Amino acid sequence: MKRVRFRDPAGSTRTGEWIDGEIRFANDSYDPDEVEILAPTDPTKIVCVGLNYADHAAERNKNVPDRPLLFLKPPNTVASHGDTITLPAGKERIDHEAELGIVIGEQCRNVAEENAMDAVAGFTCADDISNRDDQDREQNWVRGKAFDNSCPLGPVMATPDEVPEDAAVRLRVNGELRQESSRDQFIFSVPELIAEITTYLTLEPGDVVITGTPAGVAPLSDGDSVEVEIEGIGALSHDVRIP
Repeated sequence: MKRVRFRDPAGSTRTGEWIDGEIRFANDSYDPDEVEILAPTDPTKIVCVGLNYADHAAERNKNVPDRPLLFLKPPNTVASHGDTITLPAGKERIDHEAELGIVIGEQCRNVAEENAMDAVAGFTCADDISNRDDQDREQNWVRGKAFDNSCPLGPVMATPDEVPEDAAVRLRVNGELRQESSRDQFIFSVPELIAEITTYLTLEPGDVVITGTPAGVAPLSDGDSVEVEIEGIGALSHDVRIP
């Protein structure tokens, strides 16, 4: 099942199903182009995983971590499918990062690996847009990672059975393939990540864990169109603007 949050023509926020290219809610059907697609969840926080692909660690000249590298994006970073995102001005390098997002379905803490998937409502696409100018100068990455609308999510939340264990992860900019890998290349699996994160903090329903990006990250330019595609979920699209 693929669940989608949207604003209908009357302005009401709904949650429906995305089936065969249309959105269905109650007895109504909508063309996705006729409604406003919203982020599939409204998280209290986004827990991010750095360097979870060996090839990305190599391209960033970093060692592969011996435990998940964690940081946070606050709710102000959430953006939606179809949005045009205004990037911080005056920066030399702001990169795209295609990522699989885990949507949490229940409040959880101290979750064992073998039970971790019970806490997962589904998966979505994410782009962890990263301001390298400031990220490389600071330790807490607030300027680098937490600026407004720096985490587009969507377009849907697919239930776990929809997303293969080796789901392909791709990112295109203006139709050009920039990133291509798969979920089975993770250094730390989804259950390992949930177990580690919930050792330290409580995850709430609707929170998101984004699981790291593969190699191929590259700078964005004014007017670029970005598409993150994950097998079993679909394609998250957004544009960027640099003032």
